[in-house]
Amino acid sequence: MKFMLMMNTPRGSGDYQINKWHPEAFKAHMRFMHDLNRDLVKSGEFVEAQGLTPPGMAQIVRCGPGGAPVVSDGPFAESKEFLAGFWIISVEKVERAHEIAARASSAPGPDGKPLVIPIELRRVMDGLPDGE
Repeated sequence: MKFMLMMNTPRGSGDYQINKWHPEAFKAHMRFMHDLNRDLVKSGEFVEAQGLTPPGMAQIVRCGPGGAPVVSDGPFAESKEFLAGFWIISVEKVERAHEIAARASSAPGPDGKPLVIPIELRRVMDGLPDGE
């Protein structure tokens, strides 16, 4: 089974400010993420992981006249959180996906304490019934 783990971070009064953390806190956070990815590669569960640009850089694309893309900078729905990054994992059981998501949630913050980041877990539609 494949799952997408989506790391949602607090938006607060502006975009996610990880790039303004103290350098050591930033390095510890990134080291944690690299270690998680390395461990998922070793276990054979890693498929893909990426960080995303902040919401201010997002665009909305719709189909316009003749199928041409119509691109805009919003408007976006009000939200307290935004998607900062994701993993695609391949695991045998949903319980393992829960374990990985909990580990990702524990990434250290600017003070070194776990952020307890909400991780949204969604199964990738692969056309197979549950259990296969």
